[in-house]
Amino acid sequence: MKIGKLLRTISHLRLTQVTHQVAMRLHRPTYQDVHCPETLEGKRGTNLPATFIAKPRAVSGDAFTFLNLTKRFTDWNDKELGMLWAYNLNYMDFLLQEGMDAFDGKMWIDRFLRDLPARTIGLDPYPTALRLINWAKFFSTHYQQKDIPENWRTAYYSQLIHLEHRLEYHLLGNHLLEDAFALYVGWIHMGEKGSHLAQARRLLLGQLREQTLSDGAHYEQSPMYHCILLDRLLDTINFAQAADDEALPSLKETAQQWLGWLDAIVWNDNTIPLFGDSAIGIAPTPAQIQDYARRLGLSWTRGTMRKSGYRKLQNTILETIIDVGHITATYQPGHTHSDPFSFELRTNGRPFVVDTGISTYEKNARRQYERSYEAHNVAQIGKEEPFEVWGGFRVGRTSTVVVISDDHNHIAAQRKGQYKAERQFTLTEDQLTITDNVFGHEAIARFHLAPQCSATIEADGSVKSPLGTFRFEGKDIKVELKPCQISIAYNQLVSSTCIEAHFKDTLTTSIIPTTQGIKT
Repeated sequence: MKIGKLLRTISHLRLTQVTHQVAMRLHRPTYQDVHCPETLEGKRGTNLPATFIAKPRAVSGDAFTFLNLTKRFTDWNDKELGMLWAYNLNYMDFLLQEGMDAFDGKMWIDRFLRDLPARTIGLDPYPTALRLINWAKFFSTHYQQKDIPENWRTAYYSQLIHLEHRLEYHLLGNHLLEDAFALYVGWIHMGEKGSHLAQARRLLLGQLREQTLSDGAHYEQSPMYHCILLDRLLDTINFAQAADDEALPSLKETAQQWLGWLDAIVWNDNTIPLFGDSAIGIAPTPAQIQDYARRLGLSWTRGTMRKSGYRKLQNTILETIIDVGHITATYQPGHTHSDPFSFELRTNGRPFVVDTGISTYEKNARRQYERSYEAHNVAQIGKEEPFEVWGGFRVGRTSTVVVISDDHNHIAAQRKGQYKAERQFTLTEDQLTITDNVFGHEAIARFHLAPQCSATIEADGSVKSPLGTFRFEGKDIKVELKPCQISIAYNQLVSSTCIEAHFKDTLTTSIIPTTQGIKT
């Protein structure tokens, strides 16, 4: 590892992250069973006002499927399919899958509790937090409080205390927010009315203020994580309404902001674009989230995407979503990609130019590629990385991105970092025009086509496909078609084509849709 890259990465951290990293290495609290006080009757977590969003089916018999990988259960520390797969097992989301009844759920909870102190992965703070929320939802769905076994109550209380001692201040970001959600929901579920709940409430409301941008986006700028955390926020409102807790007005106000941003970022078919760490099939869909919000009595208006750095241009045929933002959570950029000026494009509702997506969180070459500038629809100067992504979840050097003009059918932005570059998008009735200026350098503009979208290079240098034509104007242009792989979901890659347009100084790309295309 280069010392310069490490120092550039550390420079973004907050002091509390550094001190807690050191403290965590010096002392890790061990899990202990703690007797649950008799005063915690847990009555406030019952009779919730709305049904939850069902989780995808993950368990059948003793086989689990997470991240599109299936394996028979061996033990809770099974890392054969990767740490994220093991984490998913310990979240126990499957307790909320359709068809899960009280008997089968009880069997899996009892199985988990048989040797709880040995569950090293399951006792990490993040899976502990998600499991606490899932257990509270499962208990509230299937049990009256008086019917919850005493050993479950003891284990639930003990895990809450364990999480309080292992809050993820060394990471901050969505991890600490999930910890806060879990403590708040958990203490309400247990019927706690004193200092534990008050502390959880302060932590949760403080993190929501810090992690909500002025346009209503979660500050890590991933549409997928926005949906994941919005689902969790709605769960929290569900429990807060049952308890008539004092945090309810603030929670609802934040949820309305987040719902408004989600309305702004989605495609016309109400699906999310795949910017940053985003994949299909991980988070609840926008439609599921919106239905859940309505069941909770929430209403909202469509927001904007100014602070989060995204823009949408559209006409009757073309719809494009563009990233002209910089990193807003600089001290927690783990889900950031090196992708300023990237975009996705649909024509007649069909994906045309797409993000390459994410297929893994393993720290390997594929993960590095999927976060890199090369994997996005941008103009790259040499081997530059506007954001120096590395180590799976790290960012060193960054660039400054400034929007220089912005209206309903035009957006132009400039970035300054390792190199200076400018990109403009202009949408007219019949085409999308992209102008790249790399100020005298040689560069490659890449356009990753949707799978099954064939392409050919014509005699005039244009690229023709069934969905539209790319025409290029500029100096020293050379156009090539390169094979690439697109991730359509975790651990699922499909072959596709990437257009590479080599140029010097300035390139104008006109994307002209096939008007007779049919929406499917």
